[in-house]
Amino acid sequence: MIPWLPDEPRFPPLDSALAEPNGLLAAGGDLSPPRLLAAYRRGIFPWYAAGEPILWWSPDPRMVLFPGELKISRSLAKTLKHADYEVRCDSAFAAVMAGCAAPRQGAGGTWISAEMQAAYLQLHRLGYAHSVEVWTRGRLVGGLYGVAIGAVFYGESMFSAASDASKIALAHLCRHLERHAYAVIDCQMNTPHLASLGAREIARHDFAALLERHCGSLANDYQVPGSWPETSMEDLLRHHR
Repeated sequence: MIPWLPDEPRFPPLDSALAEPNGLLAAGGDLSPPRLLAAYRRGIFPWYAAGEPILWWSPDPRMVLFPGELKISRSLAKTLKHADYEVRCDSAFAAVMAGCAAPRQGAGGTWISAEMQAAYLQLHRLGYAHSVEVWTRGRLVGGLYGVAIGAVFYGESMFSAASDASKIALAHLCRHLERHAYAVIDCQMNTPHLASLGAREIARHDFAALLERHCGSLANDYQVPGSWPETSMEDLLRHHR
C-alpha cells in the first residue's frame, strides 16, 4: 500500500518506495509548481497514465548521466561536424513537449498528457523547465526538455523527427551543463539507448546525496531560474573537433 499525498507539498521518505513496481512512492496530489519542485529536489518525479491518479516515483537504482561522460559515436561526431542543423534553447518549449508526446512507432499511448504539458509549461514560464531544440531549414526536427534546479538537470523526454536529432540536442545540453558547472543529468529509468550514450545506474541513496550537495547550488547566474541563452551550433562543433 502506498500513501495518498496530503494537500501540502510533502512526500514520504524515499526508502518507503515499493520494490515492485520499482520506486512507486505515493499517489495523489497535484502538478502545481510548489509540489513539482519539492518532488524533484527530493529525487521524486510524476509518471502516470491518463485517467489514473498522479503516481510519484523514486526508483532504485537511478539512471544518471554525468555531462562529461557522454559517449559520442563516430557517426554522431560526423553529424555534429557536418550536418545542417541549428540548435536553440527555450525558443519552442511547448512544441518540444508536443513532439515528445506524439505517438511513436511500436509504442502505446503517451504519459505526457495535456495535464502534464500544461504543468511543465508553467514551470518553463517560471524559469525552471527548459528545452533544447534542433532545427533544420526553419523546422523543428528534434529536442528534449527537463527541469533545472541548482546544479542538477532532470531530463524528462526527448524526440527525433530526423536522424540523430535528439542525440544532437543531448550533446548540446551536455556541453552547456559542463560549461556552467552542472553536476548531473537525472535520466530516471535505465534504457539501452541511454546506456549507449554513457548514462549509468547509481544507488538511490547516492543519488539523494548528490541532490543534497547540488540542488541548492547557485554557482553562477546560469543556474538561477530563467531562460537559457542560445548558443550557436558552431560553438558546439568547436568542442568536438
